[in-house]
Amino acid sequence: MSEQHTPHTEEPQLSENQIIALRREKLNEIRKQGVAFPNQYQRDAFAGDLQAQYGALEKAELDPQEIPVKIAGRMMLQRAMGKASFATVQDVSGQIQVYVNNQGVGEEAHNAFKHWDLGDIIGVEGTLFKTNHGELTVRAAKLHLLTKSLRPLPDKHKGLTDQEQKYRQRYADLITNADSRDTFIKRSQIIQAVRNYMVGERYLEVETPMMHPIPGGATAKPFVTHHNALDMPLYLRIAPELYLKRLVVGGLERVFEINRSFRNEGMSTRHNPEFTMMEFYEAFCTYERMMEMTEGVIRHAA
Repeated sequence: MSEQHTPHTEEPQLSENQIIALRREKLNEIRKQGVAFPNQYQRDAFAGDLQAQYGALEKAELDPQEIPVKIAGRMMLQRAMGKASFATVQDVSGQIQVYVNNQGVGEEAHNAFKHWDLGDIIGVEGTLFKTNHGELTVRAAKLHLLTKSLRPLPDKHKGLTDQEQKYRQRYADLITNADSRDTFIKRSQIIQAVRNYMVGERYLEVETPMMHPIPGGATAKPFVTHHNALDMPLYLRIAPELYLKRLVVGGLERVFEINRSFRNEGMSTRHNPEFTMMEFYEAFCTYERMMEMTEGVIRHAA
């Protein structure tokens, strides 16, 4: 969002329930006009990639190229004015500004855009240019309302401040908190790096049962369930150890599993009853080899 524009916000006198009711009315109107949730729109660019590729170019260098792009994401900021409006669209890679005017999209589409809400998921087709303040922007030629947001976003400056709400409503925290999104992305990359390292050491990735006839492999309180067909109690695994060792006995000399385990015990923001762990086993080696593997996998992932 350029510094000369202030974001559109919900009217402060409206309660959250009133805002939701108004947005549902808008959705009902959209349904009357046709398909409320179109799925044929295909983007060809991500905001972060555009910023990385074109963000450093000067206005005089970028504007004449009229580079066509199709972006999609959630509208996080909006400044609806007379014949020209600005918005900020956020996708998984980052944010980019959008410029809308009557000349580009037509007066009817522009007026419809002014009634869209923060949190709506939109598609924008247009060309790249730089504003006078040097901000990379998409000059809209076509606008698409892809998903109507029925609930207002958390405060744009504070985000979610309640710690419990952050964990109960991860999606809301992810929408407004770039650090939270980055943590999720890094977690995925770390797990992939661990997997690649283990495979590179000729370990075989396996999947073992999650429901065990006995809670074994560690000392912890299990979750108990019941298998109807076998009419027997089963326990969600507290560790995959016993089955992995059986695979080694069977001749699979190097095995590992990145697994979900379950321990019916306390919880906190750093300790969850359902969690991810990795166990690996190797025949014909000593504890020094295990120490080297542990150091190696952490070093590789880092």
